[in-house]
Amino acid sequence: MSVKYRLIFMNFMQFFVWGAWLITIANYWFGTRHWDGTQFGLVFGTMGIASLYMPTLTGIMADRFINAERLYGILHLLYAGVLFYLPQVGDPSTFIYVMLLAMSFYMPTIALSNSISYTALKNSPNSDVVKDFPPIRVFGTIGFIVAMWLTNLTGSKATEYQFYIAGIGAIVLGLYSFSLPKCPPQQNKEEKRSLGLESFKLFGDYKMALFFIFSMFLGGALQLTNAYGDVFLDEFKNVAEYKSSFVVKYSTIIMSISQISETLFILAIPFFLKRFGIKQVMLISMLAWVLRFGLFAYGNPTDGLWMIILSCIVYGMAFDFFNISGSLFVETSTSAHIRSSAQGLFMMMTNGFGAILGSFTSGWAIEQYFTHNGVRDWHNIWLAFAAYSLVIAVLFAIFFKHKHNPEDVAQVSH
Repeated sequence: MSVKYRLIFMNFMQFFVWGAWLITIANYWFGTRHWDGTQFGLVFGTMGIASLYMPTLTGIMADRFINAERLYGILHLLYAGVLFYLPQVGDPSTFIYVMLLAMSFYMPTIALSNSISYTALKNSPNSDVVKDFPPIRVFGTIGFIVAMWLTNLTGSKATEYQFYIAGIGAIVLGLYSFSLPKCPPQQNKEEKRSLGLESFKLFGDYKMALFFIFSMFLGGALQLTNAYGDVFLDEFKNVAEYKSSFVVKYSTIIMSISQISETLFILAIPFFLKRFGIKQVMLISMLAWVLRFGLFAYGNPTDGLWMIILSCIVYGMAFDFFNISGSLFVETSTSAHIRSSAQGLFMMMTNGFGAILGSFTSGWAIEQYFTHNGVRDWHNIWLAFAAYSLVIAVLFAIFFKHKHNPEDVAQVSH
């Protein structure tokens, strides 16, 4: 099997083992366990907390001590073990701690999968990272969608079987990982004495420091849409004229348009990145977030349905042009010996600090300023999020200095 097909299977399974429960865990929490809603937000908070330390820590390990593909496999096997244990937990507080352990094993594998893909492609003859990686990564989104639908179609969305589906997938991926192309540590003995913290020196570079800071703020925007998108559509049921609408009945299907859109925009990344460069692509992403939130603000399940659907389509551009392009920028802007830890740093800023910023700040703001007598003012909530994204876009355009040279992109792609 060619390197590209091997990486396609890895990316498919990488997000399959997450998508099997991420969208449906609320049904298990509320519908099966009947646990209180006040603690449920902490389940998603565990992803941000784990991303603060694990991607960077495991990135340092992959750069210094152990082959990236072996560490990747070990983490997925540990993740599988915790998933199989989750259904045995009968207390919500304990469940959150166990979920934190699961996320400590899973979240760093996202950065490691990128690092493995980049290394394998660079070592493969006639491969171009910028051109070849996005079509490979698109299968990760397809894996997420397949897992989401499998969980629903097997009647597992409110049961413990969603964790078993993910756990079995994680075992398959963990074992498969040991057959992936070798990605040995790139640091020499002198570099290893630096305690593996060399990637943090990237903050000493003005351009890279700004890139990571803006990545954190965009990571916050991603959490806003993940946390509130589905509940926003569901709460239209409280309005009499929308109660029996398709959007209310099938809100998860409507939201899945966002993931389907991802698969299309991922394929457009090589053209945009080579044609316009990272600054313009990131700006497009930020403006897409403004559109995403603005369309939600004015959309509704009847005559405004087109706005909701368009918002879901725009999400693909907002997510991919930031997340995938950002990862490629880190890859093409850092040296091989800190490749894994640099990807971990990017993960820490987006899914760590960004996730916590988005989750906690938005939760506080919505409760404090946009909730009246228990009813959320979604119109103004989404407008506030749109304004947040617009401010980030303007500041990024002013302060992030980057001159695009297509030849530089082509040179580091091999």
